[in-house]
Amino acid sequence: MDLKLFKTLWGNTLKFDQVCLQAKDAMFDGIEGPAPLVVSEQQEWREQLNQNGLDYIAEIVTGGNFVPQRDWTPKQHLEDLKRRVEDSLSLSPLVATCLTGCDAWEESQSVDFFGEALEIEKEYGLPLSFETHRSRPFFNPWSTLRIVQQLPDLKLNADISHWCVVCERLMDSEMETLMQLVQRVKHVHARVGYDQGAQVPHPAAPEYESALRSHQAFWQAVWQHQLNEGHAFTTMTPEFGPDGYCHLLPFTQAPVADIWQINQWMAQTERQHFSQFLKSQD
Repeated sequence: MDLKLFKTLWGNTLKFDQVCLQAKDAMFDGIEGPAPLVVSEQQEWREQLNQNGLDYIAEIVTGGNFVPQRDWTPKQHLEDLKRRVEDSLSLSPLVATCLTGCDAWEESQSVDFFGEALEIEKEYGLPLSFETHRSRPFFNPWSTLRIVQQLPDLKLNADISHWCVVCERLMDSEMETLMQLVQRVKHVHARVGYDQGAQVPHPAAPEYESALRSHQAFWQAVWQHQLNEGHAFTTMTPEFGPDGYCHLLPFTQAPVADIWQINQWMAQTERQHFSQFLKSQD
């Protein structure tokens, strides 16, 4: 089994051709981000991805923004999801990572919603993975487990850094629940959270070593399941980003670390981690 690492477009300010060159130079295998809405831009993206030998993962956000507008109905989210899937298809994504739905819905409503979302998956033939994210139905491990147990075909994009904030602790104490979700994980967002935030200032800092190891234990469990299932590859996106996630110095608002450097460090660290994991299987 191979590890495919993706560069996130979150916080990106470069043109797409520069993004692809940057990803290739840093030895990433692909790009993850929302597809452009304009057909000519989609064609440009497709050409750049092919020219640089990069894979693509589509990021789909419904509800108007990463935190959904509270008044959006399930029907509106589904219509938005369908449109975004259609916008992504020309780029031949391996999978779509979906931020959809709302945390305030009743669980029964979320079950019905994701059941209909799976019909969209079948209609278009694009695998959909639904992210474990705050402000969405999968904002904690227990409701996530209850919902997915009713939907055998539903796949997850696992970002457990969000659960660290919601639960105000690392997920070590909840591994029994997380191990029941491992088999549903299609894709991983490799960001390290801690008890008071979804992003540590820098995952290489010794004071956050326990947080890094906690996340790595879960990621490795995902790899183990996928290896046992005979997967040819597994996918991961180092996803440290801006927008209040990155710690800033007071008054100057200067970032305490360089996000691109952190994501490169995270990619290299997980390459080494994955290599050690494979050696342990011999």
